[in-house]
Amino acid sequence: MGCGRVGSSLALSLENQGHDVAVIDQEESAFRRLGSAFEGSRVTGVGFDRDTLIEAGISDAYAFAAVSSGDNSNILAARVARETFGVEHVVARIYDPGRAEVYQRLGIPTVATVKWTSDQMLRRLLPQGHVPELVDPSGKVVVAEVTVNPGWVGRLVSELESATGTRAAYLTRLGSGILPTADTVFQEGDLIHLATLAAELPAVERTLDAPPVPSGH
Repeated sequence: MGCGRVGSSLALSLENQGHDVAVIDQEESAFRRLGSAFEGSRVTGVGFDRDTLIEAGISDAYAFAAVSSGDNSNILAARVARETFGVEHVVARIYDPGRAEVYQRLGIPTVATVKWTSDQMLRRLLPQGHVPELVDPSGKVVVAEVTVNPGWVGRLVSELESATGTRAAYLTRLGSGILPTADTVFQEGDLIHLATLAAELPAVERTLDAPPVPSGH
């Protein structure tokens, strides 16, 4: 739902990956963003209206994304898709971060546009203590990219986990994500993303900001 810049880009990307896509927008002119090559359905109407959703094929949909410019419309459409039509994979774009957190706790996955952008900026500005990449709905568990002292290069990722009491969610190496195994060695240039309790994150960062403690100490 929503054929703005985000919605049209998402629709074209999904279709390029081989998926069948239907796009809903109140303004028929918005569909021009899809271009003439788009083969999916274009449905003019209100995205949380049941008849409009049925016309778009919601009854057989695997997933539904609400990415219009209105928070209320997006969350209402997402709830109708989830609660009325039983669509399991639903996400809503929300501009207000406070609202996004509320809906996240209600089980509606959200993307808070302003907060996501500011978080991305913070991660590139601050070497430590930056905003976690993922926070579970209870706020207790986070996944965060943590700065690592060069002294850890050449050590097993499992050693970093043991020293901090965390789990390595994944590594970014040469721009690509990899899942570490028991034999994975932390290399120069690696970015490590750790899953930990939110309350423990400052201690984790302090531990990895320092070189490893020599054996026997």
